[in-house]
Amino acid sequence: MNEAARILTAIEQGDRQAAEQLLPLVYDELRGLAARKLAQESPGHTLQATALVHEAYLRLVGDSPDRQWESRGHFFAAAAQAMRHILVEAARRKARQKRGGSLRRIDLADTPAPDPDDDLLALDDALNRLAGEDPVAAKVIELRQFAGLGHEEIAAALGITVYLARRKWTYARAWLGDVLGG
Repeated sequence: MNEAARILTAIEQGDRQAAEQLLPLVYDELRGLAARKLAQESPGHTLQATALVHEAYLRLVGDSPDRQWESRGHFFAAAAQAMRHILVEAARRKARQKRGGSLRRIDLADTPAPDPDDDLLALDDALNRLAGEDPVAAKVIELRQFAGLGHEEIAAALGITVYLARRKWTYARAWLGDVLGG
């Protein structure tokens, strides 16, 4: 058992000090995931990679007793999901503020250019719908898009074959293309 897996097991068993030992071991990888994801976001995004990592980490090792990781890959899959949720929450918050919150809406003749945050919200809605139809395909998209994992890493994290990971990727991309009109 590697050091990260040992610490994850200790966290699952309620060892509060183990959580402090985990961050230094996985920080660089988590920061790399966050930086890759934020590089895909719209320019001017106010969330920094460091803040995204810290928020995701707090959600992962917080006081939630039902958190259990079967492996290092499972931990990083959970981190990818936490980052996705944080980015979607930030996009929703920004969309509320941008659209005036409780102010009255007035329609204008010219329509503004599409906002990348709107694209992220549409992707999140589509992924939730896809998860209802094919949870594995939705998880493949999440791990690829939000964690930057390759097919081999996705297969290992989900416990499926690389061939199936590629098939689910191809299917989910086509499904999302139909739903999102891309």
